[in-house]
Amino acid sequence: MAYYRRAGDVPPKRHTQHRRPDGTLYHEELMGEEGFSSDSSLLYHAGVPSAIVDATPWDPGDQSLTDNRPLLPRHLRLHELGTPDWKSVDVVTGRRLVLGNADVRISYVVAGETSPLYRNAVGDEVVYLESGSAVVETVFGALDVVRGDYVVLPRATTHRWVPTGSEPLRAYAIEASSHIAPPERYLSRYGQLLEHAPYCERDLHGPGAPLLVEQTDVEVLVKHRGGPDGITGTRYVVPTHPFDVVGWDGCLYPYTFNVADFEPITGRVHQPPPVHQVFAGSGFVICNFVPRKVDYHPLAVPVPYYHANVDSDEVMFYCGGDYEARRGSGIGQGSISLHPGGHSHGPQPGAVERALGAESFDELAVMVDTFRPLALGEGGRACEDPSYAWSWAGRGPAR
Repeated sequence: MAYYRRAGDVPPKRHTQHRRPDGTLYHEELMGEEGFSSDSSLLYHAGVPSAIVDATPWDPGDQSLTDNRPLLPRHLRLHELGTPDWKSVDVVTGRRLVLGNADVRISYVVAGETSPLYRNAVGDEVVYLESGSAVVETVFGALDVVRGDYVVLPRATTHRWVPTGSEPLRAYAIEASSHIAPPERYLSRYGQLLEHAPYCERDLHGPGAPLLVEQTDVEVLVKHRGGPDGITGTRYVVPTHPFDVVGWDGCLYPYTFNVADFEPITGRVHQPPPVHQVFAGSGFVICNFVPRKVDYHPLAVPVPYYHANVDSDEVMFYCGGDYEARRGSGIGQGSISLHPGGHSHGPQPGAVERALGAESFDELAVMVDTFRPLALGEGGRACEDPSYAWSWAGRGPAR
């Protein structure tokens, strides 16, 4: 996202001497994408950013995946994954893998504890906050995070989650094996969000001033590729705190975007899912369905038509309001529906008739469409509603 920001103390020209008041040099670090050929930022550290004094294996939890076989639409109740001891769970180590493939992994966690310092070296993360509030402290500075925020964290951004308030953090983590950015069709050739985009730069909130933390022998958890399930981890000990940055500038940094700032695109007849898109990654897209006025043709059918996902698996996370098309299926707040490629799906029986004449929908959902099949993670297997596949027919197999 080529949107320049600057914070703290940086020299007038890049790759030139930048000195402390005592005359010693700060350490310049380039954090960049695609081998010096895409967006980047320069950070100026008090300590040496590559220094480590210890490294041991770290287990990021059960990362195994089970094929969706037999091929079924599935309903997962994510709120069942919360535990009574959520106040001692953190957003990083408490994640439970729900769905995944080689391009993207989706996890969920209910948390109330400050997380360890963490960076994801596999890919970018977008974390949607279903409830609660937090400060996400990063090597660039702090982000204030509230309900409805997407937190966009570029690959290898060192950060930690610090809950604020008494409400649990319910975090829906979308972890890519690539970078995540606004769709190209929203952007000018130079990276500005265009007039037809449903949000603009004013809606993106980057970090404030550098944190300037001084501490020695600090642990950092790093998730990276490897291990039997393709994902593993390492626990580093670094001699100086990663938040020792005195200043930075560039076009690569974490930011938040609140779903309430997404301006829905509507029409006289039902609009296809791409009008709801908010981000894109390699092999998947992220969309959000927000409260909006609906189709205003006098004979419009405002709920989705039945459709077969020829090229994609569709994952819908229901996080607010009342999703009209799924009423009567058991789906509610905190549910996921998985509609796999090769299976036609659409509104529940009676939903079309109920929706006729509606002028607006009060619904909030985050959708991930993938272009490779999704498999079930440990968390998804633990919270499945086995009756959902038969909800359109009203009865299941006789066995």
